[in-house]
Amino acid sequence: MRLSREVKTGILAIGAILLLIFGYSFLKGTNLLDKNREFFVKYDNVEGLAQAAPVTINGLTVGKVQNISFANSKGGLVVKFTVEKDFDFSKNSIVRIYSSGLLGGKNLGIFPEYDANNIAKSGDTLRGDVEDGMLTAVSKALGPLEKKVNNTLATVDTLLLNVNAIVDEKTRKNLKEAIENLNNTLNSFSGVSENLNYILSNNTGKLDNTFSNLDKTANNLSKLTDSLAQLETGKLVTDLQSVVDKMDKIVSGVDNGDGSIGKLLKDDKLYENLEGASRQLEQLLQDVKLNPKRYVHISVFGKKNKDYETPDNPEE
Repeated sequence: MRLSREVKTGILAIGAILLLIFGYSFLKGTNLLDKNREFFVKYDNVEGLAQAAPVTINGLTVGKVQNISFANSKGGLVVKFTVEKDFDFSKNSIVRIYSSGLLGGKNLGIFPEYDANNIAKSGDTLRGDVEDGMLTAVSKALGPLEKKVNNTLATVDTLLLNVNAIVDEKTRKNLKEAIENLNNTLNSFSGVSENLNYILSNNTGKLDNTFSNLDKTANNLSKLTDSLAQLETGKLVTDLQSVVDKMDKIVSGVDNGDGSIGKLLKDDKLYENLEGASRQLEQLLQDVKLNPKRYVHISVFGKKNKDYETPDNPEE
């Protein structure tokens, strides 16, 4: 059976139309040969989500975004997407728009909830959520920091105003004079340092001799310490204790009247005898002074001696 040219042309046109429809659908992310489940989710802002964007579950691509359209006159949006994989999840699952990378676009991620009594079916509308982008996260993080910076700037501004109020013309003049005095003091210290360096440089030899003498003195003290350490301190202490004991015995004897010194100090009779002998010796010396002829007799012509006359005050 031969087909006419018109029939062949019609068949080719129909095939071309079908191929065009299939290709267009495939480019839109829809495979007409597959039986896919369709779901819907509502958003106030899709954050740049594009048609044919991947739909993922736990990072695995399971479908594509089919269409994004307005839901109402207020600007609400409805996203239609398909799930090609045979994976069940409940109607309580969350469909979240998230960023696929630093420079990548937006993806649609299904965060499934597993509830066998409430399985999502094709055509259901699920809950939507939008993950904060990088700029949004940075903005939220910088919000409190911005407030702190503003408060800090206000505090610094107040501080500067207070400083300006305190540092008046007189105070600035005093500070300037203080700095000048400090510079003069530093210059004086510099001069003193130069003089000290000059003195040290000119007396290096003397300083060396002084330190050498100090070293010798230290060595001598070390030897003296060694010598003292070698002494028999126990014997020395014993000898000193023996001497102290003997002295204590002597003092005790004197106090008790033992010995000559003890009797002299403690015997009243001996003291009275010594006092009487001293008094008689004094009288004898006075009598010798007053009557020397009585004790020394020299007679040239045989003259008779005079009788002894008792002095009027024999005790004087």
